[in-house]
Amino acid sequence: MPERVLLTEPLQQSEAAADHIKYRNAALKAWVTIKRKRREAASRGVRKIEEFVPPAVVGSISHPEMPPLQITEDSFGRGLIKIFQKTPEDIVCGRFWELRWAFGCPLDCNYCYLRGTMKGRMRPSFVKIEHVLAALDEAFDRIKTPSLFNSGELSDSLMNPFLMARIADRFESQDKHKLVTLSKFGPKAVGFLLEKPRKQVICAWSINATEVAKLWEKAAASPEKRIEAAMLVSEAGYDTRVRIDPIFPIDGWRSHYEDLLHGIFSAFEPRRIILGTPRGLWKTIRYAKAAGIDMSWANFFKEDSGWGKKLDFEQRSEIYEWFYDKLSSMGYDQRRISMCKETTSMWDGLKKDYTPMTCQCYGPRGYSA
Repeated sequence: MPERVLLTEPLQQSEAAADHIKYRNAALKAWVTIKRKRREAASRGVRKIEEFVPPAVVGSISHPEMPPLQITEDSFGRGLIKIFQKTPEDIVCGRFWELRWAFGCPLDCNYCYLRGTMKGRMRPSFVKIEHVLAALDEAFDRIKTPSLFNSGELSDSLMNPFLMARIADRFESQDKHKLVTLSKFGPKAVGFLLEKPRKQVICAWSINATEVAKLWEKAAASPEKRIEAAMLVSEAGYDTRVRIDPIFPIDGWRSHYEDLLHGIFSAFEPRRIILGTPRGLWKTIRYAKAAGIDMSWANFFKEDSGWGKKLDFEQRSEIYEWFYDKLSSMGYDQRRISMCKETTSMWDGLKKDYTPMTCQCYGPRGYSA
């Protein structure tokens, strides 16, 4: 009869360790599978990275009615970072840096100028993040004057929070330049901002009166949700700003916009407020009509300017004076208010100080607000 072999204590420990490793590897494999399935579920409906547009496509985009740039060297990353300059004699709007990380917007507001910029195409397209980060490194190295980089000119800044988080992190690698995000999204898009506060990021929200949003901003977050998102990042320590633009003189507009101001200031106090009235670039109107968009927003236009059609001078002046007076009555410093793409005659008529040929919102004034 064969002799029985008894397991020694060290051998038993060895087998127990092997079992532990086996179970641990099985658990790790299961977790990897779960993560992969989650990524696949989250990416459904999102185009593959190979389909992202090359930098040259975004770099070549020209804004409607904008003349060719005379200063071609003011561009980095094959046009991913580019000077915006629109300086017709009658418009107070000058140079600022555009960060062209993407173009298009899923919110598809009826009056959006991107409809003309993109020749009717509003579906978002993105640049590979590696190209964007390389362009930022180049710009950080060569742009000596502290500057703002506006990421919301060709797209909504928060339409892809994962990519914007990578961009925001890159700005934290230096302490001179700042990223500006501009959005109409709500609280669900700001998680990355709350998880890790960043010193070089300025957060801005485009917020309109509720009645205006119901008419022409139907896919965007409600004004209340935008205010909530702005409040959250403000409480997290971000420089938080508000853009009330375009201000439409719909019936009862004073009451509607007074409600908006009270809603904003009951939640937080913006570091800066940008005002604007509707602008109707001819390409925007053309492609909006072609898409069958509700064009009632264009019924307010009465005169032409170097930046498309506008409300008449008297009505715009009345709107701006009302906002300045209302904000002053709420204790808000008028020096922290600016008007976007307005005429020199309007700034002069309202006796407001401005710097000619310079962007009042995203230029030096905006940096030091």
